[in-house]
Amino acid sequence: MLYTIIISSVLLLAAVLMLGVQVFFVKGGKFPNIHIGGIQALKDKGVNCATTQDRDARKKSKRMNTNELKNEITDNY
Repeated sequence: MLYTIIISSVLLLAAVLMLGVQVFFVKGGKFPNIHIGGIQALKDKGVNCATTQDRDARKKSKRMNTNELKNEITDNY
């Protein structure tokens, strides 16, 4: 039982060190940005995450006054 815990701890420590080599051992190192908005190939294609697309759509949308909204609703029915 103790042998298994020691081996597991050593393997876990080795995995964390291997994942963080750039962060731990390179001056100014940081984890890579794997968010969809941080990938240059997707930016070139115009692909954004849902929150960014929602924010952009809210900026572009125009506000309607009550008369325009009423006309929009009645025109569709």
